[in-house]
Amino acid sequence: MARPERLIHTEYSEIMEKSYIDYAMSVIISRAIPDIRDGLKPVQRRTLYDMHTLGLRSDRPYRKSARIVGDTMGKYHPHGDSSIYDALVVMAQDFKKEMPLVDGHGNFGSIEGDGAAAMRYTEARLEKITEEAFLKDLDKDVVDFVPNFDETEKEPEVLPVRIPNLLVNGAEGIAVGMATSIPPHNPGEVIDGVIAYMKNPDITTEEMMKIIKGPDFPTGGVVTNRSELLQIYSTGEGKIKIRGTIETEDLKNGRQQLVVTSIPYTMIGLNIGKFLSDTYALVENHITNDITDISDQSSKEGIRIVIELKKGADASAIKNLIYKKTRLQDTFGVNMLSVADKRPEIMGLVPIIRHHVDFQYEITSRKYKFLLKQAEDKKEIEEGLIKAVDCIDLIIEILRGSKTVKDAKECMTLGETKKIKFKSEKSRADAASLHFSDAQADAILQMRLSKLVGLELDELYKEYDKTCEDIMDYRDILENRSRMARVIIDDLNDLKKKVNTKRKTVITDEEDIVIEEKPIEEENVFVLIDRFGYGRVIDEATFERNKDAALSESRYVINCMNTDRIGVFSDTGRLHTIKVMDLPRGKFRDKGKPLDNLSDYNSSEERILFADSVSSLIKKKILFATKYGMIKAVDGHEFDVSKKSTAATKLMDGDSVIYTGDMENNATVIMKSDKNYYLRIESSSVPEKKKGAIGARGMKLTSGEELTDIYVLPNGEEMSVETENGHLHLDRLKISGRDTRGARHN
Repeated sequence: MARPERLIHTEYSEIMEKSYIDYAMSVIISRAIPDIRDGLKPVQRRTLYDMHTLGLRSDRPYRKSARIVGDTMGKYHPHGDSSIYDALVVMAQDFKKEMPLVDGHGNFGSIEGDGAAAMRYTEARLEKITEEAFLKDLDKDVVDFVPNFDETEKEPEVLPVRIPNLLVNGAEGIAVGMATSIPPHNPGEVIDGVIAYMKNPDITTEEMMKIIKGPDFPTGGVVTNRSELLQIYSTGEGKIKIRGTIETEDLKNGRQQLVVTSIPYTMIGLNIGKFLSDTYALVENHITNDITDISDQSSKEGIRIVIELKKGADASAIKNLIYKKTRLQDTFGVNMLSVADKRPEIMGLVPIIRHHVDFQYEITSRKYKFLLKQAEDKKEIEEGLIKAVDCIDLIIEILRGSKTVKDAKECMTLGETKKIKFKSEKSRADAASLHFSDAQADAILQMRLSKLVGLELDELYKEYDKTCEDIMDYRDILENRSRMARVIIDDLNDLKKKVNTKRKTVITDEEDIVIEEKPIEEENVFVLIDRFGYGRVIDEATFERNKDAALSESRYVINCMNTDRIGVFSDTGRLHTIKVMDLPRGKFRDKGKPLDNLSDYNSSEERILFADSVSSLIKKKILFATKYGMIKAVDGHEFDVSKKSTAATKLMDGDSVIYTGDMENNATVIMKSDKNYYLRIESSSVPEKKKGAIGARGMKLTSGEELTDIYVLPNGEEMSVETENGHLHLDRLKISGRDTRGARHN
């Protein structure tokens, strides 16, 4: 009998809410946000553990990155190879990590934004510090192991990291509804901070910051808001102002050059290229004329960007201008979010260290419990061997008289003598009194005769004494918290000798740079836009000398002031505005720049219909006509907007603008359809509407018919167009009312 179906009625919004929360928490916990204990995201932890299981130690040969990525994906991280390789690459980049965890061999990218080579070309192995501070003691039950995604392997829930990696290497990650951004810090300072907390758990953030002075970025640079760091590190949130370093070098000919020797951490990658173009733009846009050349001479030795200056230029003023106008001065947003006790939480400096210290006590306690159990087991066996040596003749007699190993073991552990032949009843009675443990009996049965040599016996007694000492030591560590603290501190001091580096980032307080910009001298200029969508500016004298060529070769010639803006209308109904100052200025035959690069205009998706200066637009009424026959006039003041791109008109689905331009008073508007119907109307009959309106129907169209052309004819002027049967004089067409059919002219 078929099982009846059960319909469960529930609220759709409740299911969506629960599902989304589950998804969000999965991304937060299992993907994007690091664990506060080891400072690693799951993909980083799994990659390092996989390298550990593959035996890729620092003293062994490199292994192909593709092998590491494939093994990690197959065993622990089934989320695609690119995420694993990206994590591997970042952990090997010394310009991103204060303390790289992976030793990369091959092209692992550059500070200038070059990507790493494909994983089939690069090789990697663990750094020595990763073995010692991240993966050591995994075999001593210091952390829990959990099943992998398909329950065929075990992986550590967290790595037993012995230094606060969350602070040393920082973290960046975007989850659902939250993100983490933690700057890197100097390893030596962080270790000193941990030791200071262990000696004084009531230490304040202010006291801690005398030790951990602030971030220490791998790229160096200068932090310029030291006075705000206390608030940032108390709350775990804020903005750190960072600045690259510029040095002034004197040249032989009396000139000077500025040399950028360090960059902000936020400039890593393609932003170096943007810095070069932004500096070049200072000259191109006439903000300064004192820069003659800029070149990137960076190498493996470090950053070196040279900015050559004119003779007599004020190097200090140019330096301030570069800081103000480029990303050589930037901000690093701090949001110290991590997963603590399986919950995402924003913490300040001291709480992060507190969690780390608690974790150190936990893994140290688990380690010494494991070692104690191991030592106690060893002691038991050693006691059995010593006891066996004292009665070795009896043991040998038991072995010789036994038919099986099982019989001999039962005799040694239980005193069972019935199945064994003895030489005398005394031996049987002595054997019956033996009570070795199972482990002791196994060790005796496996004992070699060489153990009976005098020196070997002495060594056995020494090992036993050492094991007893170890047991006392381990118990003392486990029972005495102050003793355990000393063990952790001694361990940290040893690690500090291996990771301590000189601070790269300077922490200081500097006032914000204020640039007194010279007022722009207003000037009458001409903007030329050609049919390819390239724009440029020439001065009035250049235009007059090349007037005929300018008018014949340019699609739009706009006379305006250099402080004005240009409005560009497209067939998608958008208005794009461009500052005249942003257009390149030069000689008449200079090519200019694509408007795509100066605004949100996209030449591959839209077409320019009209362009004029904003100062001219506000004095006019602008006519819009669409292929579906909609028409309207808009007051030009509506286009005096600050946005780079905005809607100039509203369109119906599938419609597009076929005409935008001036609509003069006392003019007539002629509309032409693709079926050769012409309709001439007075401009006064065109309704004036807001830019957000669709407009009114200008011409009645049949099904599938579209407007193709619009002509604006001032009164008294003549105009004709070519048709299949000759010329049609538009000025002789009958003036009709709007929203009529018009007449056909083939």
